[in-house]
Amino acid sequence: MSNKSFESTDFSEELEKIASAVNDVARDCQGDPLALLNLLRQLEYLHRAIRDGVFQESLPDNRQQLYSLLKDIESEGGWPYIERMRLKAFLENLLPEVMKESSD
Repeated sequence: MSNKSFESTDFSEELEKIASAVNDVARDCQGDPLALLNLLRQLEYLHRAIRDGVFQESLPDNRQQLYSLLKDIESEGGWPYIERMRLKAFLENLLPEVMKESSD
């Protein structure tokens, strides 16, 4: 996908297809926490592989391009980050279900 602008229609369509495929898989896995956990792990792996691979290799090598990249990061919401659910939040979400099952 070299020399494609992230603003191009083709690139936007490719991203939409990827997002749609991921959403379809997530819907197919609904109710299966292990499958969903594997999906999240795969997304995190892809994020890390892109960041540490082709993104690092594509970083600007002059001030104008670096300024443009930093300006985009600032104006478009910062650095992409995949947040992990904290164990406390996981347990808080789990606790009502456990309490419900034990009262039945």
